[in-house]
Amino acid sequence: MKKIVVFSLVLLLLACSESKTLSPSETAKVVAESFYHGDEETLKKYTTASGFENLSSIQSMFAQDKDSKTDFKIIEEATEGDVVWVKYTTAFDSKASIFKLVKEDGHWKVTHNGPRDKGPF
Repeated sequence: MKKIVVFSLVLLLLACSESKTLSPSETAKVVAESFYHGDEETLKKYTTASGFENLSSIQSMFAQDKDSKTDFKIIEEATEGDVVWVKYTTAFDSKASIFKLVKEDGHWKVTHNGPRDKGPF
C-alpha cells in the first residue's frame, strides 16, 4: 500500500512539472504582458534572440505598473507555413499591433518583425 501511495505521488509530481506548449495566441499574450510589465525573464523565454533584442531595447519606454491590466485581445490570427501572425490590442495602445511567431525548439516564440516582412494584415 505504501508503494502505491509513493508511486502515485511521483506520477503527480511528474504530471505537474511537465511544461505545456502554448498556442501562438497564448504566447503573444504572455509576451505582451511581460513587455508592458517589465518582466525581462519571461520576455526572453517566449521570444527568439532577435525578438528579445528588439523588444527589450524599447521596453523601458512602454513600461506600465506591474499591477495594471493589459486587456489583451486577439483581433485576428493567420498562419503562413511555419509562421503565425497575431494581430492584437492592449489597453496601453490605441491601435492594433502585430506579432510574428515562429516555432523554435518545439515552442512558439515571438520574433522580430522586419520592415520587409509582409504579413497577412
